[in-house]
Amino acid sequence: MDKQFEPLSRDPAYDQALSYLYGLQKFGMKFGLSKTENLLQAFGRPQDQLKLIHIAGTNGKGSVAAMAASIFSRAGYRVGLYTSPHLVDFRERFQINGRLIPPEMTLDLIREVKERTNPEEPPTFFELVTAMALIYFAREKVDLAIIEVGLGGRLDATNIIRPRLTAITTLGLEHQEYLGNTLRQIAWEKGGIIKPGIPLVSGVTQPAAREVISRLCRDQGAPLFLAGRDFQTRKITDARFNYAGLGKVYKGLRNKLLGPHQIRNAGLAISLVNLWPVKGKTLAEEHIREGLLQVNWPGRMEVWTEKPRIVLDGAHNPAATKMLADSLPATLPYRRLLLVIGIMQDKDIPAILAPIVPLADRVFLTRA
Repeated sequence: MDKQFEPLSRDPAYDQALSYLYGLQKFGMKFGLSKTENLLQAFGRPQDQLKLIHIAGTNGKGSVAAMAASIFSRAGYRVGLYTSPHLVDFRERFQINGRLIPPEMTLDLIREVKERTNPEEPPTFFELVTAMALIYFAREKVDLAIIEVGLGGRLDATNIIRPRLTAITTLGLEHQEYLGNTLRQIAWEKGGIIKPGIPLVSGVTQPAAREVISRLCRDQGAPLFLAGRDFQTRKITDARFNYAGLGKVYKGLRNKLLGPHQIRNAGLAISLVNLWPVKGKTLAEEHIREGLLQVNWPGRMEVWTEKPRIVLDGAHNPAATKMLADSLPATLPYRRLLLVIGIMQDKDIPAILAPIVPLADRVFLTRA
């Protein structure tokens, strides 16, 4: 893992501030935009000062966000990246050009935002953290910020922003107690990030979900750019591919992130970059090539060590474990597979295990 993912601070004040934040998780997930709106109103609506890209999807949204951020940064942009959850360090959620927010800034932001909250109507963990991200990026005067949806889209705390571009990466059955039991319902929830006149890049493949997203775009007058129709990627090897679309052709691109699904994600990231409407810095082919080669996004078919080979992956829903099972044997061949896995109890555990367990010689179950 990259050196920037350093251990948590041992500073008591910092640890206490994080404890306060994690304590907000007891309020669970509450859908709605008003609390985040009200919280940011107290800081002068920093989201209105930012040029933003908003990314939703069942799987791949973090990878697409990281690849797009890496490409923009190679072109000289100062790029904010807000993602969730974090792997090791809370500060991973807030990055500018690949650098984590400093601990002292994190502590100051937590204290500031906490002071502006209403104790009688406290925000959820994600509402407060989203507010922190937008305040931080505005104060740091980033050229653009890429914002990953937490859950769903329509009523997600991040949906108080007015982006210049949006994306929906993939759709699958997830969080059905919140988003609905069919792909159409889930597509409608995630399609809530579609804004009037703002282009949407979509990697959604299922016909029923595509129809919902297409209708939402028509209703909003939002230009729609579909993978497979308006742009294509063609795999050469597991890490090399060609891209064509939106008036561009790139041959022999190399991707640091492994697996055919990451080639599809790279196609979405490249399309977002090529559609970026704000003129200024030049975005050249070399920036796309360098950005894909240098992207840092741990925990996605990540080779942690070679002797023995240890691979880390954060697949956490049935679609993701199927993608992992389909990709792993060809991408990272092995003689024996020892699978160590932990799953939260609110997940569809049998469906998550079904694609990957048959590949394993031994399975070790651990607490998530």
